[in-house]
Amino acid sequence: MSFDQPLPNALSPSRLQDFRACPRRFQYASIERIAQPATYAATKGRLVHAVFERLHRLDPAQRTIDAARDLLGPAEADVLTESVREDLGLDQTSSERLRREATAIIDVYFTMEDPRSVIHEGVELRVRVDLDGVPMLGILDRLDREANGSLAIIDYKTGSLPNRRFDTQTFANTELYAALCEASLGERPSTIRLLYVAQGKAIERTVTPVVIRARASAARDAWRTIQRYHEDGRFPATPSLHTCRFCAFAERCRQSGVPVPTRPGSAGVAVSTVEA
Repeated sequence: MSFDQPLPNALSPSRLQDFRACPRRFQYASIERIAQPATYAATKGRLVHAVFERLHRLDPAQRTIDAARDLLGPAEADVLTESVREDLGLDQTSSERLRREATAIIDVYFTMEDPRSVIHEGVELRVRVDLDGVPMLGILDRLDREANGSLAIIDYKTGSLPNRRFDTQTFANTELYAALCEASLGERPSTIRLLYVAQGKAIERTVTPVVIRARASAARDAWRTIQRYHEDGRFPATPSLHTCRFCAFAERCRQSGVPVPTRPGSAGVAVSTVEA
């Protein structure tokens, strides 16, 4: 029996990442559209992104550190809605902590690049395209025009630096963004630059035609599987310590019989497909 709820009109790279991590998570978030409570880390990331978006929409000469700090208030007004404040249990102390940490990230960002010298083709650029039969929608933090005339995808990261041994996974989403850009704009970005703005470090990777084809092919295969699961009316769960640790739906899965790991060091947690 298929779902009453339709498939999403378009997939984002992050939703595809959800599906690859656990099809059941995709079901809850993208098919049943169950609301996920805000988290402190995600909210801080949204707040910082909102500041940088506003900053880069200013004329280049106006993109100063003082301007960025002044933009934090308007960003808070948009991001810290009543529901978000309720989810986080924000009080005066935790609100001040959030503002202090966001300000620190803004200050670190200005040690990484001078935004007055940035030339971009788009900020929070929406790219919607049919990619090999897959309806895709991506929103790029920035699409820059480099000094040599090439395009670069810029993505802000507010988390910790990744292990460089896992670059294939680290760049997976942004390489799919590069495929969307090429399909939509007719020009392939040459570089992906991830700005770890809380750490003051940037890592980058060259975009190649081989990678573009591989990401498009992987998205096509995932979409076909999503369509099949949707028709069957069941998206299997694939529990693992890494996947379930920060998943908003872990308790829902546990109540349905999925063996969700409960603590580091849990023994005997199956990572193969579970049809609970």
